[in-house]
Amino acid sequence: MSETRQRIVKRAAQEIQDGMNVNLGIGMPTLLANEIPKDYNVLLQSENGLLGIGPYPVAGEEDPDLINAGKETVTTVAGASYFDSAESFAMIRGGHIDLAILGGMEVSETGDLANWMIPGKMVKGMGGAMDLVHGAKRVVVIMEHVNKHGESKVKKTCSLPLTGQQVVHRLITDLAVFDFTPEGMVLVETQAGVSVEEVKEKTDAAFSVRPELVLTK
Repeated sequence: MSETRQRIVKRAAQEIQDGMNVNLGIGMPTLLANEIPKDYNVLLQSENGLLGIGPYPVAGEEDPDLINAGKETVTTVAGASYFDSAESFAMIRGGHIDLAILGGMEVSETGDLANWMIPGKMVKGMGGAMDLVHGAKRVVVIMEHVNKHGESKVKKTCSLPLTGQQVVHRLITDLAVFDFTPEGMVLVETQAGVSVEEVKEKTDAAFSVRPELVLTK
């Protein structure tokens, strides 16, 4: 993991509370499986039909039949269960997932999320994100603040096809943490060494700053 990703993942792990049922999206969110405190009773759910995902397997002990939604080999915790996709999506759509942590390509100032495709590029399918952003009780998006060209991914309006409108509760980037409220997008934390001025410079979206701004631990 790069230092940038380590910073994002470390902060995102603080969103997971003891007793939660959590879905970790494909990509960077799957790294959170190794960050959950060992004394927490947390069940990780994968939309391909697994409840009770454990940490990544040790090299040489992988089971090729045991994978997450991103086709990565995983382990299971005691009490894990397996089921078909219909049961898995009934679990998601029925509101039984406390928290979904998803990757993002773009997030708008109103909490819109674009994370499933880039026009012109091959896409295997939309996956479970569209169900998760509407079915999970809380949606947290994690992503790098700017793209490889230095352009902000925190937009006034998303330019990519949307996964959902006004569905993001919290956005965590390598620079800051934002909440989405009825009054608009609010900067609530900055990462260590990052100023509010830097966040404003690298953010296309309009946002307010919480008076009691917190420095991310």
